[in-house]
Amino acid sequence: MTEMTGGQAAVDALQAEQVGHVFGLIGSATMEMFDAMYHADGLEFIGVRDERTGTHMADGYARVSGGPGVVLAGQNGPGSTNLVTGLAQAKAAYSPVVAIAGHLASGHRYRDAFQEVDQEALFTPVTKKTWTVPSTDRVGELMREAFRVAMTPRRGPVQINLPRDVLAGIADFEPAQTPDQYRPDTTPAAAANSIESAATLIRTARQPVIVAGGGIKNTAGHEAALELAEAIGCPITTSPGHGDAIPFGHRFNAGQMGPRGNPVASRLVKEADVIIALGTRLGFNSTFYSYDNINVDAKIIQIEIEPTAIGRFFPVEVGIWADAPEAARQLTAALGTLDKRAEVEAWATAFEAERAAYLVDRDLEAIDTDPIQPSGLFREFRKVMPPEAAITLDAGTMCLQVTDALNYHSPLSLFSPLDFGLVGFSFAAGLGIKCAQPERPVISLMGDGGFGMTISELSTAVAYNLNTVTVVMNNKCWGAEKAYQRDFFGERYIGADIDSPPFDKVAELYGAVGFRADTLGEVGGAVEAALASDKPAVVEIAVDPDSLYSFRRDSFAHRTDTSAISASETGENS
Repeated sequence: MTEMTGGQAAVDALQAEQVGHVFGLIGSATMEMFDAMYHADGLEFIGVRDERTGTHMADGYARVSGGPGVVLAGQNGPGSTNLVTGLAQAKAAYSPVVAIAGHLASGHRYRDAFQEVDQEALFTPVTKKTWTVPSTDRVGELMREAFRVAMTPRRGPVQINLPRDVLAGIADFEPAQTPDQYRPDTTPAAAANSIESAATLIRTARQPVIVAGGGIKNTAGHEAALELAEAIGCPITTSPGHGDAIPFGHRFNAGQMGPRGNPVASRLVKEADVIIALGTRLGFNSTFYSYDNINVDAKIIQIEIEPTAIGRFFPVEVGIWADAPEAARQLTAALGTLDKRAEVEAWATAFEAERAAYLVDRDLEAIDTDPIQPSGLFREFRKVMPPEAAITLDAGTMCLQVTDALNYHSPLSLFSPLDFGLVGFSFAAGLGIKCAQPERPVISLMGDGGFGMTISELSTAVAYNLNTVTVVMNNKCWGAEKAYQRDFFGERYIGADIDSPPFDKVAELYGAVGFRADTLGEVGGAVEAALASDKPAVVEIAVDPDSLYSFRRDSFAHRTDTSAISASETGENS
């Protein structure tokens, strides 16, 4: 037994988990913990400017490392409330973020004390679980519980509150347990009868397709998925936001499918007779929950680690509760000879020709004129982005368009807000990725609105030598919303246009380096110079403000006659 303060016990638990970095903002409520970190070997504190962006850093760190990402809100009340958006984002991405927040002294609760807020109620909807530690002697136990829940499939964020008196108190503690002492290190395989049912269905398929999702990407299970695709001889698509689940160069890789994917991959899923949903929910971004984006007559084999996801949005022929890579390996071993081999080969051959033509046309049809158009810009990105780079994206019209326009050469190279659709994620997430993999190029793509939200973290990047490249695609507006106002609301613009200072110059004031491209011919050189600068870098690119795209046309389908609506809404006679 070792006598420690609660703050020391909390840090001891972090060290037992082999946490390398803690992102956070200092506050008086957790001074005991900060003091313990001062003496902690192998643990680096990354001081941020806002708890929200610190949570995005922990999110990016967790996603690329495969381990937990830790964020510490040093202050209760406003310090903790700032975590909410980042934790909601992490929950949508199934990212194992462990958030720690200070809390007011236990004796002051329910007295409307300074900075009091019901933190458990606040965090319950945006985490897998939240706790408030009731006494000093239970700090180690509940810290361990937090990591266990975060890292147990399906993974996700958790939050733990540490009251001031709990951190300052002294108790005797057993040595902190290491993860292998209290967490499983294996995931479930599929039942043999389920595998045989799925194999029987695949053997008779004429136009099979695999849809690989987060269950393949986040487990680095691409080899198992590709072995299955090769055994069947069929194309493999990826769900939106997981275009890096399969290496770009593989002959069967069709890219991202669905309403936000490319036309080749999307057609495959609309025409397939058997769909093997491998570690994917077939959720909103993949399907909009509509048979407009998936063949209503297809037989679906869905393999998921989360049992409640199976058949949730589309009925399945075979539902398999298992780890996706492991089940893929089991299926490959069970397949044997395909009954419709010739038909499957014809299906795959036609796909490969269509995919090759699409990739050629994507470059040939890129618009070269100035002001800069998205297709031309994305072609320049493809030329200069290193194949080993980690790419982070924001939400918004420019980033949604670029999602499947880049080439992801290896797994765990695309990081986006996914279903939470958060603007302001990309830059901060890139800083977290750089902490986890400092030798890797990290490029964060953002619009001008999103970067304006998070620009203060340039201080963090400079202070800790987090040399990422942030590319700001500046169209001087909230592009997605302006597109809807243009297409469905009679061009009645309100709140859509924004002005910003020159981001390349602002970067220099922070101690970073700035570059600018006003023409398409300047883009490649600016990005390459930023990558070579060995400093935090910002590249501002002037994009045509009129190159807008309405992604959620389904949301405004009722507004088909905008001119008539305009007249009735404004009281004008038609």
